[in-house]
Amino acid sequence: MKFSVATWNINSVRLRMPIVRSFLRKHAPDVLCLQETKCPDENFPYKDFRKLGYEYIAVHGQKGYHGVAIVSKHPFSKSGRDSFCGKQDARHVSAVFDGDAGLSTPVTLQNFYIPAGGDEPDPRINPKFAHKLDFLDELKSYSACVDAIGGARSILVGDLNVAPLEHDVWSHKQMLKVVSHTPIEVEKFAAVQKAGGWIDVMRGFVPESDKLYTWWSYRAQDWAASDRGRRLDHVWTSPALKGAAREMRVLRGARGWARPSDHVPVIAVFDL
Repeated sequence: MKFSVATWNINSVRLRMPIVRSFLRKHAPDVLCLQETKCPDENFPYKDFRKLGYEYIAVHGQKGYHGVAIVSKHPFSKSGRDSFCGKQDARHVSAVFDGDAGLSTPVTLQNFYIPAGGDEPDPRINPKFAHKLDFLDELKSYSACVDAIGGARSILVGDLNVAPLEHDVWSHKQMLKVVSHTPIEVEKFAAVQKAGGWIDVMRGFVPESDKLYTWWSYRAQDWAASDRGRRLDHVWTSPALKGAAREMRVLRGARGWARPSDHVPVIAVFDL
């Protein structure tokens, strides 16, 4: 069964519902995972998604900041939402797809928004960066990693806020002291990948020697011309789904849409 999953940091789902609507009408993934929805659960635009055929929705939101959601054309048997580092800051939601979704063997979809980490890459003076490092440390022993390395069929997506590889940023040398590409973040990010045996789906389609970005700053006068991007959004699968990914697209053009997010959608198609 072909099963398509999109991930997109939308930077306020209600503000950007017009471009979300256009995206879903044109690309129609089976499931859309959103990050930075920036609204409490009761204010999530359920009706808008259901009108578009996405009747099954799991959200984990809060007022004004963070927030994640999974919207699906297919039913899921259960959903979950966990918190990390002793904070209730709406950074995770999951859903299990099984026979009701047409799958013979269940697949768990994990959607994360990892802390950005602020501007100063020093945990001694920047609590936001310390939180990010602690989050990554805690994620290593999280049940999703334990289950993935243990043989579960899992897909993990989201704005993971780390650009780990040299060509995941516009300038490796200049970005080494910039939050998202510092050696300590990359090291901890790699430890999370190793803990779950996670497979980098995007780099399975684009060689590590090629530039690959999903985010361009609002600060750039001409984001396309300067092209100072980073790959902050990721799609991973557990070892049990090795080779299941059939297609992957980064919708770079979405950065130029009306009132865009600074992130663009990533779509992966799996044979499940």
